[in-house]
Amino acid sequence: MRLEKVTPTNYAAALALSVHPDQGDLVAPVVKSLAEAYVYPDHAWPRLIYDGDRLVGFVMAFFDIKWNDDPADLRSGLWRLNIAADAQGHGYGRFAVGAVSEEIRARGGTRTYVSWNPRTGGPEEFYLKLGFRTTGEQSGGQTVGVLDLG
Repeated sequence: MRLEKVTPTNYAAALALSVHPDQGDLVAPVVKSLAEAYVYPDHAWPRLIYDGDRLVGFVMAFFDIKWNDDPADLRSGLWRLNIAADAQGHGYGRFAVGAVSEEIRARGGTRTYVSWNPRTGGPEEFYLKLGFRTTGEQSGGQTVGVLDLG
């Protein structure tokens, strides 16, 4: 497994990537993520997830986003994770979270943040199994979780 930058060669495949239909309310489509990465180039880190030559997912990290009114509270974490419907359950999401966490660590970070929709069938169990813990905070109605990288 590996991460690759989005390029003119692979962006069409990235745009065609789709999650299970019942997960459409849980994660924005790749096209929206790429638009946000264009608008926030200093903070967004979009990557495609490959297994060999097969595109299996998309992940986008965020770096040094101001969280609240405290200018010292800059956070980094997982902004988006889209695993193709036919590729779920094979460790690609776990790999992507690990790769994002390693990039955060390489940039001097000590925590990975993520938020999720707290509905039945959502990704909460996935993130908790990876070691995230809830912070008690909400962001746009989503539960905020944090993973200590120490």
